[in-house]
Amino acid sequence: MIRKHFLMPLFGAALLTLSAAGSVHANEQPPVEEPSLLERYTSSAQDLILKGFELIGINYRFGGTNPDTGLDCSGFVQVVYKEAMGILLPRSAREQSEVGAVIDLHELKAGDLVFFNTMRHAFSHVGIYLGDNRFMHAPRTGAEIRVDDMRQSYWIQRYNGARRLLTR
Repeated sequence: MIRKHFLMPLFGAALLTLSAAGSVHANEQPPVEEPSLLERYTSSAQDLILKGFELIGINYRFGGTNPDTGLDCSGFVQVVYKEAMGILLPRSAREQSEVGAVIDLHELKAGDLVFFNTMRHAFSHVGIYLGDNRFMHAPRTGAEIRVDDMRQSYWIQRYNGARRLLTR
């Protein structure tokens, strides 16, 4: 079951904007409606994002690969890609950083893997990019799987790169 209170910050504003549109007079052009963030995702990326949202709130567990007992960052990515796409990824963030096509920060699309240096070595942390500078990940011991903003100084300073696994 998707935890809807987590979807609202990402998708709610776009959906509310569309539903709050005023009436159109006969001699006016109707407003151009922007697609919601969810509508802009490809169906493959939608599947990934929705599967990831199902796991938000699960406790971080170092070495964790099972949602019932906890997940670490690479375990989270591994579970999401396997269950949503049938893609089996390597176990560690470092190994996952060697899969797929290298992409630049300005080319990021929903479903791409984003990598960070959080343990004093490159590619020690991984998450799944959502769009609008947000990504979901399993951050650390004592925390839960969540969505963070890549524009926070912590993430900016530690960004290592991204990989694309999905063809668009």
